[in-house]
Amino acid sequence: QLQPVESGGGLVQPGGSLRLSCAASGFTLDDYAIGWFRQAPGKEREGVSCISTSVGNIYYADSVKGRFTISTDTAKNTVYLQMNSLKPEDTGVYYCAGSGSRLCVLYGAIYDYWGQGTQVTVSS
Repeated sequence: QLQPVESGGGLVQPGGSLRLSCAASGFTLDDYAIGWFRQAPGKEREGVSCISTSVGNIYYADSVKGRFTISTDTAKNTVYLQMNSLKPEDTGVYYCAGSGSRLCVLYGAIYDYWGQGTQVTVSS
């Protein structure tokens, strides 16, 4: 079964950092683009960042540019999202998803496989 598995969420104070992990179970990262999305209570899901190792593309939403860094460990078949200088508005459930199109775009409809999500709460 193809399933991304997220981990690393938690509670952090404003200005703090977290690193989220997305382990690709049942598929190889080189064959997929991986995107990170988030959804806050009462708000629509929004794209955060994506990476396509086969194409060599990385993209960040303006709201996280300069604070978040996406990276891949191909040996572990895992994608990371390093989140620094966290703000209360970064709070939400973070999902990673895989797209067989290999396109690094923050458009959820092109992603085929979704994880269960991990909660990130930024609060003092």
